[in-house]
Amino acid sequence: MRLTRRCYSLARNLTLLLVAMVSFNCHAAIYPLPPSGTDLIGALDTVTANQQDTLLDIAKRFNIGQKEISISNPGVDRWLPGENTQILLPTRYVLPDTPRDGVVLNIPEMRLYYYPSPGKYQHRTVETYPVSIGRMDWQTPLGDARIIAKTVNPVWRPPESIKQEHAAAGDPLPDVVPAGPDNPLGHYAMRLNIPGYLIHGTNKSLGIGMRVTHGCVRMYPSDIQKLFPRIKIGTRVRIVNQPVKVGWYADALFLEVHPPLEEETVDANLLGEQAKQLIIAKTEGIPIALNDQQISNAIKQKTGVPVLIGYRTLNSTDLQHALEEG
Repeated sequence: MRLTRRCYSLARNLTLLLVAMVSFNCHAAIYPLPPSGTDLIGALDTVTANQQDTLLDIAKRFNIGQKEISISNPGVDRWLPGENTQILLPTRYVLPDTPRDGVVLNIPEMRLYYYPSPGKYQHRTVETYPVSIGRMDWQTPLGDARIIAKTVNPVWRPPESIKQEHAAAGDPLPDVVPAGPDNPLGHYAMRLNIPGYLIHGTNKSLGIGMRVTHGCVRMYPSDIQKLFPRIKIGTRVRIVNQPVKVGWYADALFLEVHPPLEEETVDANLLGEQAKQLIIAKTEGIPIALNDQQISNAIKQKTGVPVLIGYRTLNSTDLQHALEEG
């Protein structure tokens, strides 16, 4: 009886915590930073498509990238979801496995996380935004970087390699593209100390959440407008490749799997091994009951949505106390 009540309590506590996350406004880009040992932010929601909606319209409306809304709604037509179709909003995230400071960009997720330094008497928060990254032949580089310059209304001087590509396609570029509505950098640009790479806005929002850039990181104009004034010169930027993420929320363990980059030879077996190693690392010394079928489904489907894969269970001390009290 005690053990049954404990299992019920775990499920009930998880439900209450997730309801609390929903009440914070799951469509906001800013969330309270969870304490160490807790890795989940946000909450899932659904929206009903209108007759004129595309998935891309819904993605932009709720600050979601193109690919993430597509993979989280398998079987839904991107251009014609259909009136009254229920669309899942993938607005719950396992935080990347990195230090929680500065900017973190998870390439396969096509999502940026920002951990601002709190002011006096302020609680720590985490912000997350969808981004576009480099195409397969213009990869966004991995590694540690820093913001070294910030520009409002930047001028774009396309490098020779990009000019040659455009010329070959019959779309020649000038040596200098002035600031304005035709500038692909948008109104704000932050330069990394990796030569030639920027985090910037765009004049073509439909590409957000896809691999469409020449290696730079592209954001919705409204997102970078909010982020730009608060990012300081010298802010650290970690660019990571984590298609598989594992994290705790209360006594529940979640697994989030994204499609790996196309140029990598990563099959389901390798993703499964990655998940196995991350689960082992996250549960070391912690008794846990895992759902192998849920793990297998998450790896196979790769929806980018955190999946509940197990609960922390009674350890031997808790079990002894329960038996003594029973």
